[in-house]
Amino acid sequence: MMVNAIEEVASDRSFMKLAIAQAEAAGRLGNVPVGAIVVVDGEIVAHAGNRRDTLQDPTAHAELLALRTAARNTGSWRLEDATLYVTLEPCAMCAGAISHARVGRLVYGADEPKTGAVHSQHTLLAGSPTKVLSGVEEVPCQAMLQRFFETLRRR
Repeated sequence: MMVNAIEEVASDRSFMKLAIAQAEAAGRLGNVPVGAIVVVDGEIVAHAGNRRDTLQDPTAHAELLALRTAARNTGSWRLEDATLYVTLEPCAMCAGAISHARVGRLVYGADEPKTGAVHSQHTLLAGSPTKVLSGVEEVPCQAMLQRFFETLRRR
């Protein structure tokens, strides 16, 4: 039983590192660096980075883009068997989508003290069947966001 827990932690960290790569790619395009990966049965079924600025679309958050692709790739909007890895605590819009998609598990990196809707400002997934794990690869997720906004402020 302990081995499974250790394997899950290692797996969570590995998938979060892939979400970080998606976030970095989004940041290079001038978007706030947030990345998301959707995994079903150990396989990546979707990945996305934030594209809000690139697309000039207020709904083009990494989570929503990844959930849309995951639904398309799995042939179902019901994602009960999926784990969503995202580098930043989801906002209210994304938490709502996670709930409506019935995502089985959410794993995120850094808390979002201003707009976070899972633990920070709101607890929109409380009472939902979605299991939540926060703080996975938190330091690199926070550092990436801090670097992005520091660079933005210098311009």
